[in-house]
Amino acid sequence: MKRFAIRELKEWKDSAVRKPLIVEGARQVGKTWLIKEFASTHYKNLVYVNFEEQRNLRDIFKVDYDTTRILTAVKATAHQEVIPGETLIFFDEIQEAENGLTALKYFKENAPEQHIVAAGSLLGIELYRNSSFPVGKVRFLTLRPMSFYEFLIALGEDRLEKMLEDEDWVNLSLFASKLKEFLKMYYYVGGMPEAVLAFSLTRNFEEVREIQNDILHSYDYDFSKHAPIDIVPRIRQLWNSLPAQLSKENRKFIYGLVKEGARAREYECALQWLIDGGMINKVNNVAAPRIPLKSYEDASAFKLFALDVGLLGAMASLDSETVVEGSRIFTEFKGALTEQYVFQELLLHNEPFYFSKTNSQMEIDFLIQKKGKVIPIEVKAEENLRARSLRQFVADYSPVDAFRLSMSDYRRESWMTNLPLYAAESL
Repeated sequence: MKRFAIRELKEWKDSAVRKPLIVEGARQVGKTWLIKEFASTHYKNLVYVNFEEQRNLRDIFKVDYDTTRILTAVKATAHQEVIPGETLIFFDEIQEAENGLTALKYFKENAPEQHIVAAGSLLGIELYRNSSFPVGKVRFLTLRPMSFYEFLIALGEDRLEKMLEDEDWVNLSLFASKLKEFLKMYYYVGGMPEAVLAFSLTRNFEEVREIQNDILHSYDYDFSKHAPIDIVPRIRQLWNSLPAQLSKENRKFIYGLVKEGARAREYECALQWLIDGGMINKVNNVAAPRIPLKSYEDASAFKLFALDVGLLGAMASLDSETVVEGSRIFTEFKGALTEQYVFQELLLHNEPFYFSKTNSQMEIDFLIQKKGKVIPIEVKAEENLRARSLRQFVADYSPVDAFRLSMSDYRRESWMTNLPLYAAESL
């Protein structure tokens, strides 16, 4: 399967100021596969160390940070030479090696010619609690679930994907019905690589759901294995409340839906653990739609989104007929899946916020900051083109660009642009 993150890895490899690279992301988004695939096409050989499997090497950084000694041990274990520029050294499950993250600093300082990548499960949690993290000495790449464009390529629809990348709106309108069907499939399958691969080979929705449920079970196992024992029940309560949170018309997170009478202070640690683990994402409200959006965010008012639209559907036990074929009773949660999908596509290149005005019904689903501009985005699950909040926002704040995402074809109007939902990644 094709992953666009290969482009970022190529840029990293060719950089004149290359640093050790940490590839982070939730469990089972394809980090190990991506790095091995990149090594097979851009290096003569790969030296692969998995600290979860190769327990004898877990203390390799414990004695000291002598990079010559460490490389000698790595070469002896891999039975390979390490040639700068021709060999990629991949430290997988690096969180299992004591001082592993700290050691990356010394590779940057004492062996900058070496090409080194590190990855691991729940690495975000380890990064935040590591007291001697190599600040400024490493580069990050965050891997997320496969996008809709990558999904199309996996299904053999390369030409449709190329039209989308080229924003060929005239030809895309001819294939709109087909693209909408693929988008509904994506709502169900999502972007977890194992689920996408299975669907590309079998077109079997039941097999996809089994894979999704296995992933969800592995996440539940992580709660017990890796989280502080005193917050595990709250992690589960918060996690299990996600479908209910997103099914509301107003999707602002409400602690009372987690547990009656719940308060923020009771769940702050559990919430942060899930965010650090990459299992959920937080989108903050902004007090004002001004540059920079980050300086106006209100952390007390936020929405939560799942890691993946397919996993969200599995958490809600939505069957394939309801998602793909549609149903008259499938109303509010259709909006939830659509907003989840758009969030994932935006997150590939932007940090999304939302805007909800106090004492007003106006709410803008997403705001992004691009080239010194604040861009409002309203999301519609179908072809309902009433966009009252967006129209009011445009009247009040006069943004240079405004977008409505819907199932309708592309068209540019004087006050906003309607973008087809299947082209959300073009934002």
